Amino acid sequence: MTPATPAPGAPATAPLDYEEEGWASGFRVVVGIDEAGLGPVAGPVMVGAVALHPGQRFEGCTDSKQVSPSRREALARRIRAESLAWRIAAASTREIERLNVRAATIVAMRRALDRLALPAELVLVDGNPVPELGEHRSIVGGDRASHSIACASILAKVTRDRLMRRLDARYPLYGWASNKGYRTRAHMDAIRRHGPTPHHRITFRGILQTELEFNPAPDPTCDLGSDPEA
Repeated sequence: MTPATPAPGAPATAPLDYEEEGWASGFRVVVGIDEAGLGPVAGPVMVGAVALHPGQRFEGCTDSKQVSPSRREALARRIRAESLAWRIAAASTREIERLNVRAATIVAMRRALDRLALPAELVLVDGNPVPELGEHRSIVGGDRASHSIACASILAKVTRDRLMRRLDARYPLYGWASNKGYRTRAHMDAIRRHGPTPHHRITFRGILQTELEFNPAPDPTCDLGSDPEA
């Protein structure tokens, strides 16, 4: 695979050091895992899991927040087509409300790993240790320090953004196509004016009071935990 020439001003490509250390230690399937949507007040948490071929890199792939939307889309297409294995899974708003966002994210991580075409032998995870993932290494700033985590970050972000655009077509008053469910002044004003939807995280700060005022009926279509892949 010939790497693409990086565009001028493109962010630095995340390195392969952690993956190479895993391969050298005898782990054949090293999987990077990362989430998108931990902090929004609406929508699910999305998790990507990616295993790379030894030595494989996608030029310009790093923390999804540092990559332009068009570049993220292009990288996501290549990651799906060329990586050793990949998977996307979600935890729905309902699960976030029932479990809390941290526990729901771990559920989504387990789903992604369980559905991966190849069983993970070593998992690289961004942030703090997650014992529920089995053999793993936690890396603070992992989406910039580990290439497979960066790839997972890209897949999770692209998939979640697509989903929020689809949900925006059903609930056009909240600006999800642009804010992606994050807390903005316009988004919070819309919640105060129109009440929360079934996709809002009611227990998150600033939403509970409007839930008490509006109390929307449950939406049976809002559970996205089964298979969110685009």
